[in-house]
Amino acid sequence: RYNADWSMVQRGWKHHVLGEGRRFSSATEAIQTIRDENPGMIDQDLLPFVIVDAGGEPIGPIRDGSAVVLYNFRGDRALELTRAFTEPELSEFDRGAIPDVEFVGMMEYDGDLKLPRHYLVQPPEIDRTMGEYLARNQVSQFACSETQKFGHVTYFWNGNRSGMFDEVYEEYVEIQSDLVPFEQRPWMKAAEITDATLTALRRGGMRHGRINYANGDMVGHTGHLDASVIAVEVVDLCLARLIPAIEKLDGALIVTADHGNCDEMFEVDKKSGDFKRSSAGKLRSKTSHTLNAVPCYIYAPGNDRLRLDDQIEEPGIANMAATAFQLMGYERPEGYEPSILR
Repeated sequence: RYNADWSMVQRGWKHHVLGEGRRFSSATEAIQTIRDENPGMIDQDLLPFVIVDAGGEPIGPIRDGSAVVLYNFRGDRALELTRAFTEPELSEFDRGAIPDVEFVGMMEYDGDLKLPRHYLVQPPEIDRTMGEYLARNQVSQFACSETQKFGHVTYFWNGNRSGMFDEVYEEYVEIQSDLVPFEQRPWMKAAEITDATLTALRRGGMRHGRINYANGDMVGHTGHLDASVIAVEVVDLCLARLIPAIEKLDGALIVTADHGNCDEMFEVDKKSGDFKRSSAGKLRSKTSHTLNAVPCYIYAPGNDRLRLDDQIEEPGIANMAATAFQLMGYERPEGYEPSILR
């Protein structure tokens, strides 16, 4: 996603469209064989394969006259495939013979680029975002993450817009993610994100910054406990590096998330409360998001008057924009959820 690894898109194209790849007579045979050959391989790293008929021909390659429906409702992973199917000229990889298909997305994934041209559900109109307000009022802002989460501080943050509102007052920094399984490098690019943020802070002029550390989510999805512990420790270390710089500037820091992952590394039986185990007796790793409430820390050492507003019954991520506006000394725009501070 976010143009991070076009070789992955190319592999998908070869297998789904061209029908080229390692061949098996059934998905069961393919998955079992690949797992036997690669002990410990998790589902998201499963090697690609093609299912063939009795004559050895691929079943279901995408040919001229096919209808292709992409059911992703989020655009971060869907845009590359959309471009591969719809752009007459694509420089990222050689598609070979391009089938003439009717391509439809679940939604319009990019309102600026109008991709795709045909879609099933009218996209939501997301305007008056925090980023737009800041840019329109000439307030400088900084956004930084590595490729895996760069779109979360830009594309999604701006209401599914791929560009800036005002290049004069916005700075986006993308750190290229490593193209390796996340459990092999659980530190990811957290240090580099922190370096770039510290540089921006020390340069001066930044009024608002937003960064996204991908470690907890991406490494947590692997289900690898030791790697996930390292991932969380790395983020702790990076926050410890940021705090002195924020103190020196008499600034404020909000640390939160939109869901959990590393907080539960093993599956739990909801009825008994016991850990689930495999047939071999091993604990079953949890690789999905959790539903636990996420923490929210607000550090504003220069302001001893602020208190949490206990009248906010169900505070959440939607309250963070107004909270940030308040910390910067601005009133929240009309229609925004209230700040969690008073």
